Amino acid sequence: MTKEAALPVPPDLAGCVALVTGASRGIGRAAAGALARAGAQVIATGTNQGALEELDDEVRAATGAGVTLVPLDLKDGDGLDRLGAALYERWGRLDALVAAAGVLGPMSPLGHVEPKDWTRTLAVNLTANWRLIRSVDPLLRASDAGRAVFLTSGVAAEPRAFWGPYAVSKAGLEALVRTYADEVANTAVRVALYNPGRTRTRMRAEAFPGEDPETLPPPEAHAPAILELLRADRDPPGGVVPPSPRA
Repeated sequence: MTKEAALPVPPDLAGCVALVTGASRGIGRAAAGALARAGAQVIATGTNQGALEELDDEVRAATGAGVTLVPLDLKDGDGLDRLGAALYERWGRLDALVAAAGVLGPMSPLGHVEPKDWTRTLAVNLTANWRLIRSVDPLLRASDAGRAVFLTSGVAAEPRAFWGPYAVSKAGLEALVRTYADEVANTAVRVALYNPGRTRTRMRAEAFPGEDPETLPPPEAHAPAILELLRADRDPPGGVVPPSPRA
C-alpha cells in the first residue's frame, strides 16, 4: 500500500454498499481500495480481470475482507442492467457510486477522427454513465443517503485543439450529471462531479507522453477527497469539485 492510500477516510462509510467503475487501475482502483479500508462493501468493475484480482488481494491483505469483482465492459448496456438487478437481489440498495471509468480517445484534429473511435469514446465516457444511472438510480434512492461521484476533466469547460472526442464526452457527462442531480434534488440522493486534474495515470501518460510522471500526484492522492464527497452526513458542494482548471 502506498503512503497516500493510508490517509484517514470518513468513518461513516463503514458498512455502506459502494460500486466503483474503472476499478482495475488509476483513480478508480485507489477509490475502491480506500472504500474497502473504510469498511465499505465494494463492488469493483473493470475490463481487466487480472488487475481486479490484484485489487482484491491487496484489500484482503489489508483488511481481511474481499471485494466483489465484476469484470464488465461498460459499453455492454445490458450488462449494466444485469449488474443493477444483481445489486438489488443481494443488497437491495446502493449507498455510494464512484464512476471513474473512462478512455482518452484519439488525439487528433476532428476531421481526422475515425467514426469508430468517436463512437467508442462517447460510448464509454458518456453513454455508459447514462446506462449506469438508469440501472442504479432506484438502488441509490433506496439508500438512506445515496451518494454518487462522477469523474470529469477541465477540458469539459475549456475544450482545446485535438482533444475533441474526449472534451465532448466530458462536457456531455457534466450535463448528464447536473441533470441527474436536479432530478434527485428532492430525495436523499446527492450527486457530485470531481475533477482530479493532473494525475499520474496511464491516460495522462497517453495524453502527455513527454511529461515526467514523478512530477504528478498519484491516483491515491484523490481517494480522501472522493470519499469525503460520499459521506452520508453532509451534502457535497454543487458544481465541479475542485473548480475545473486546465489539465
